[in-house]
Amino acid sequence: MKRARDLGIPFDGVPGPWNAITDVLGVEVGYTTLVAGDGPLQVGVGPVRTGVSAILPRGRASYDPVFASWFPLNGNGEMTGTAWVEESGFLEGPILLTNTHSLGLVRDAVVAWQARTGKLFQPWSLPVVAETYDGFLNDINGFHVKETDVLYALQTAVSGPLAEGNVGGGTGMICYEFKGGTGTSSRTLTDRDGGYRVGVLVQANFGVRGQLQIAGVPLGKEITAYVPFPQRTSPDHERGSIIVVVATDAPLLPHQLKRVAKRAALGIARTGGMAGNNSGDIFIAFSTANPGAAKPIGPLAQVKMLPNDQITPLFEATALATEEAIINALVAAETMKGIDGHTVYGLPQEELREVLRKYQRLAT
Repeated sequence: MKRARDLGIPFDGVPGPWNAITDVLGVEVGYTTLVAGDGPLQVGVGPVRTGVSAILPRGRASYDPVFASWFPLNGNGEMTGTAWVEESGFLEGPILLTNTHSLGLVRDAVVAWQARTGKLFQPWSLPVVAETYDGFLNDINGFHVKETDVLYALQTAVSGPLAEGNVGGGTGMICYEFKGGTGTSSRTLTDRDGGYRVGVLVQANFGVRGQLQIAGVPLGKEITAYVPFPQRTSPDHERGSIIVVVATDAPLLPHQLKRVAKRAALGIARTGGMAGNNSGDIFIAFSTANPGAAKPIGPLAQVKMLPNDQITPLFEATALATEEAIINALVAAETMKGIDGHTVYGLPQEELREVLRKYQRLAT
């Protein structure tokens, strides 16, 4: 499957080996993708176009909490468990992404998985689960995500290169009125800046066509065909959402991770996003540094912290990786037909290259 760089789209910054969130050592990602049925909507039957994504900060083998923080750019969405992340400064388990109406089931399934596998850090669990709405393509009120689907995503999580586009929680999502979904990217800092890595994974379901920019080119104004919405339902304003998960191996404390999480907004803006009233734009950032900080062996936890005057390169890496993750989601996503024949078209790649060439922005 092609990625944005394969098409000659220029990006700033140096990616890690996989150009994925899994470039941050220890991070594992798993998906369950549910695609079934065609034709008219029958609630409870289908068509089904949805799924689950699981991000495990230290992999399946560990339940050592990580320092974390979150930031809601616009809160017309949901990310559970964030009150305790904010209060404690720790993320105590995996992060799960799904559709809006499956959020509760996914949350309960994570609790059950933690209890059965002995991965409860406290006697109770307040898991982090986030959502975006896929009801244009998916029988969202049919509640097709089941506990077994959540467990599959958790149990098959791996490191290395990741699938993108119509996979996991991003299966039925729309971005800038093209097919959207799951995307990922990473950046590696220079040795002078510490050599740290920042990885990002997005569930992209936002944006109005005319807003879309790629490599500074007003692509949404150049490619106006392939619009999925009938005239009577065409959105005049933003009504989608995006979840951004940021991982780093830099030794950052929770208040610094909140600052990092905020920079995801700049990456969204670089693609044209405006965070409209109806959009749920919610971000979470965590650091895999400082293992054992949540439960030290002795009476005091010894932690390392990057000085604030050295944090700017991480801000830049977060913005750049978020931008590329969104574009990777658009490039990887393929045309999908869902309920009642609703069709969302994949980004036409040759037309994209032609527009970039017109603006002299094609890298290859």
